[in-house]
Amino acid sequence: MARKTQISKKVILEAALKMLIRDGYASINIKTLSKEIGCSTQPLVWHFENMDGLRKALAEYALNYANEKIRPHAQNGAEAFAGIGMAYINLAFDEPNLFKYLYMSGECGLQTGGFDVFVNADENAAIIEQIADSLKIPKENVCCFFQNTMIYTHGLASFIASGIITSSKKEAAAMVKQTARAFLSQANK
Repeated sequence: MARKTQISKKVILEAALKMLIRDGYASINIKTLSKEIGCSTQPLVWHFENMDGLRKALAEYALNYANEKIRPHAQNGAEAFAGIGMAYINLAFDEPNLFKYLYMSGECGLQTGGFDVFVNADENAAIIEQIADSLKIPKENVCCFFQNTMIYTHGLASFIASGIITSSKKEAAAMVKQTARAFLSQANK
């Protein structure tokens, strides 16, 4: 009869996520992670087989964690969109290693496709529909506004996460709002 593991998969993934946020992805390997948890390497190998298995599980776990932080909380489409943008910026400020891992480095292996992925995601499509209805402008124009604002926000967040821009959250929020207004004005024509 096989011995039951004492260290759960969730404990391992929580520790890996903690290391990722604190020290960056490069710090994580089977030995450093087992040392962080205070166990042998056996539970990690038992749950994930190898580092590749751990990488895949960590990428999914980290993305779910980030998505929970970014998920919109407002019912109004414009407010929800603004909330997502600011949550994204806050992630870059508060957890830059996680932001770089998920959205900049390609290390997590999450490729989503072309630019249309922004407007076709279910939650985003609902927000776009709400904005188009409330502002009485064509959905295609809102899609363009949405995409441009997301690209701008990602660029700003990338500068923040990598330490290139050292402005405050308040300054970054003002920059995003100003740019979003300009893109929305253009979409409203």
